[in-house]
Amino acid sequence: MTDQTTPVAGADAAAQQAQFTVEKIYLKDVSFEAPNAPQIFSEQGQPQLNMNLNQKVARIGEEMFEVVLGVTLTCTLAEKTVYLAEVQQAGVFGLAGFDERTLDMMLGTYCPNVLFPYVRQSVSELIVSGGFPPFYLQPINFEGLYAEGLRRRSEQGQGPVALAEGGNA
Repeated sequence: MTDQTTPVAGADAAAQQAQFTVEKIYLKDVSFEAPNAPQIFSEQGQPQLNMNLNQKVARIGEEMFEVVLGVTLTCTLAEKTVYLAEVQQAGVFGLAGFDERTLDMMLGTYCPNVLFPYVRQSVSELIVSGGFPPFYLQPINFEGLYAEGLRRRSEQGQGPVALAEGGNA
């Protein structure tokens, strides 16, 4: 377990400290399919990769949250599926003493950044184990994705992410 402390900005910083802890990191779900193997290994051409990224946030206690970072990678060649790799990397995080806006930002940016190296490793290992060349998931700008999500929510008249069970970030 990693225990980190982030101070709250402002006059109350000395009286109250915000707390961030990583309680648990775990692989929630994983799937790999190579439906056209072994024939696909002899196919020639340029494969096409499509990546889908998603994140779910659920409150599991007063100050405990589960964040799930999901990656689905689909590789096709000449309209045939070469492989499909799906990984849901999860973590349980303790967040106490944050205002609603900062809590939303931590769950939308900091927690996925903690999970990303684990999901990258899992995706890479799945693909290599499936007999295919390594795939290196490039870094993801979660801050930029979060900012875009905030922009869309403000256009729709929504506030911060609802943190009810099963809520999406």
